[in-house]
Amino acid sequence: EHEYGLLQDRWQRVQDGAGQIVLLSGEPGIGKSRLVEALKERVEHEGARCLELRCSSYAQNSALQPVIEHLQRMLHFRPDEATERKVDKLQQALSRYRLPQPETLPLFTALLSLPLPAGVPSLALSPQKQKEKTNEALVAWLCEEAKQQAVTYAWEDLHWAAPSTLELLTLLLAQVPTKRLLAVLTYRPEFTPPWGSHSYFSQLTLSRLGRSHVETMVEKVTGGKTLPKEVVQQIVSKTDGVPLFVEELTKSVVESVGA
Repeated sequence: EHEYGLLQDRWQRVQDGAGQIVLLSGEPGIGKSRLVEALKERVEHEGARCLELRCSSYAQNSALQPVIEHLQRMLHFRPDEATERKVDKLQQALSRYRLPQPETLPLFTALLSLPLPAGVPSLALSPQKQKEKTNEALVAWLCEEAKQQAVTYAWEDLHWAAPSTLELLTLLLAQVPTKRLLAVLTYRPEFTPPWGSHSYFSQLTLSRLGRSHVETMVEKVTGGKTLPKEVVQQIVSKTDGVPLFVEELTKSVVESVGA
């Protein structure tokens, strides 16, 4: 309740025009994604958007993979879709977001591994300049969302983020104070945030559940069905207060009792 209350408070501040960043850390299974999901439900219930970008252990060496996947979702790309159709969708989105096409289109087609339309000149840039311009264009696109209405970005599992993703995220976070934007960044304890401390940053570290919370969670998972006290005690001791383990073990017990 405390952690979710803080997220709700920061979301309210964003709606009032003050951009916010929440750093949400905790070990695996402790409830980081569940908190983000609860916030997303609240945000979308109000008619706003919560956009999720997720880092992956499989893509640690893939430049900007969470952002590329985010753009592909936003543009509604289908795996079997012709590349020409994908380029059309990209051009339509750039015009809708009022982003300058002559420079931005070549940057994004390169990023998304798409061909340039006929008659559109490529940019003669060094690899370093191409990267800088692409990052600038991506930040502009991500910030465009917040011009329409207050928006939440959830960047999950930053402990798996590639250096290119962290570089882009650093540029985006620098824009947050002047935007109606809530950035929620989740990661495991081994990750050290490189952004220092600012007035618009909030730090949340999720701790394990106490006995009473575990018992409450068991009751919710069982749907109110009462388990023997010794079974509940076993669940409390074996799961060591990690919510994901509490949920999985309780479900396993209920299934075995049902069988």
